[in-house]
Amino acid sequence: MPRQVHFYDQPERFVAGTVGQPGARAFFLQASARGRITSVLLEKAQVAALAERVEEVLDEALRRSGGSATIPVAAPPELVDTAPLDLPLEQEFRVGTMALAWDSVDECLVVEAQAVVEAEEDETEEEEPEDVFADEENGPDMLRVRLSGAMARVFAKRALDLVAAGRKPCPFCNLPLDPEGHLCPRANGYRR
Repeated sequence: MPRQVHFYDQPERFVAGTVGQPGARAFFLQASARGRITSVLLEKAQVAALAERVEEVLDEALRRSGGSATIPVAAPPELVDTAPLDLPLEQEFRVGTMALAWDSVDECLVVEAQAVVEAEEDETEEEEPEDVFADEENGPDMLRVRLSGAMARVFAKRALDLVAAGRKPCPFCNLPLDPEGHLCPRANGYRR
């Protein structure tokens, strides 16, 4: 089956969002433009890693340009997006591999999220690492988004806030607390 690439060049919206209650949330990346919406499912740790890495790439691009790149130091407050995910929420695929790059010619951040690829069971040879930015006809489905520096900062801020809004950690073992408590390893199995 041919690869499906969901491409957004400077979308109207690119956000991370959740569905469900803390402890049972599903995390999504969602891009939208001109009435088209693409939503992909990923893990909380992937959202956190992506947001942190976006910040690092933007900071490095700003440093390398000597401050001349059109990248704000922080997310512009007037662009911050706190709205819920757009509906209908239809998952295109589950994210496996992600990649980031700064395009210094167009001064934009390129974010790619590829679908999980099931490993073949009888692989015996080591394969060359794949170029995640390569456009192969039969590769995994992909979401590719090109963002301005300001929009990338806004994405990273929302994603980091989203991850931090989860369950509070146990003061003893630092594992997440459920509303009814949890079996704390530091309390010898007693409920806290």
